[in-house]
This record gives sequence, C-alpha cells and structure tokens, in this order.
Amino acid sequence: MKQLLLIVALLLSISVAKAQDNYYNDEVQTIFSKQKSNGGYGAFSMGYSQIGGRDALVTGARGAFIFDHSFAIGIGGYGFVNNLDYHNYNTINPSDKYMLAGGYGGFFVEPILGGTKPVHLSFPILIGMGGIALVDNYGWGWDWDVDPYHSGYEYDHDLFFVIEPAVELEFNLARFFRTALYASYRFTSDIDLLETEKDVLNGFNFGATFKFGKF
Repeated sequence: MKQLLLIVALLLSISVAKAQDNYYNDEVQTIFSKQKSNGGYGAFSMGYSQIGGRDALVTGARGAFIFDHSFAIGIGGYGFVNNLDYHNYNTINPSDKYMLAGGYGGFFVEPILGGTKPVHLSFPILIGMGGIALVDNYGWGWDWDVDPYHSGYEYDHDLFFVIEPAVELEFNLARFFRTALYASYRFTSDIDLLETEKDVLNGFNFGATFKFGKF
C-alpha cells in the first residue's frame, strides 16, 4: 500500500512539474514578469501593389530582435517595379513607355499580440526613406545586343520619406519558422518626377512574409 501511495505521489509531482513548465513555456510574459524570453528573426517578403495605375511587384527583407514574445524592433528594406504587365517594347503604347522603379528602407517597430499562440497578429510600422526613378519601359525581354545603351535609361529620379504601417496575420508553423499574410499602406512625401503624380507611391500592399529565427 505504501508503495502504491509513493508511486501515485511521484506521478502527481511529475504532472505538476510538467504543467508548470508548459505554463511558463507557453505564457506570454509581461514587462514586469520574472520569466522572459528574447529572440530574433530574419525575414523576406513578396507582395503586390498598384503604383502609377500599374501592377507592381514589391519584395523586401527585414531583421529584428524580439523582446518577450510581444515586441520587436529592427531594420528592413523593400524594392519595387511597376512594369509587370509589359513583356516587349514593341507592344507598349507610346504613352506607357516609362516605368517606375526604386526602393526604400529604414527601422521598424512591431507590437505582437498573442505571439505564443499558433495564429496571432503583429503590427509592424516602418519609418525611413527611399528613392524612385523614371526609366525606359522596354520590358523584361529587351535584347541588349540590339541596343545595349538605351535600355533602362533613367529620365528622372527623386528621394522621399516613407511611413508604412502594416497588419500581419501570422502562423507558427514550427519553432524556428513562421509565415504571415500582410496588408500595409505606404505613405510618402511628395514625389517630384516628370509626368508623375506627387502621391504615386501612396497605396496598399498585400503579400506574404516568411520568418526564420528564435521566437
């Protein structure tokens, strides 16, 4: 009988210890919590936007430190081009013979809501600056042997400041890997380019982000 009670007590002790361990591993700690977990990640993203009334590809990368599952801070950068609809210069209307290309980057802060949950939200906000250029739109298949000097000629360029808040629906696929669907809105200072609207870069982005690291 004593042996049975000893076994039961031992099993209960193991169960309580395991429950406490799981609690501390899964709990999202607060600022004043004694149990904290810090980490970091690197990420790349691919997205879609409308720039100057055309379909645009937006790609980027960022890296961040994560504090206690609930807040991240880091740097990021993005590039864009808006000639995805055009494949050959001979098919382009004269009014569409230019494209916009450029990039921007800076630092970002990212509040994370429910970071230890399998599905949760984060709210990255990028603040920085970038550059944009108006260049020949000869399409992806331009033959450099025909005219290596004219293809990609830059007519005008400008610098701008940018603020881009976003919301991400994030999925914890593994301890070291997460993916997220995002929507963001890009606000910039006025753009000064030939025959280009001043707010040409203001607009929504939609896409996916892939994160690797210690979360």
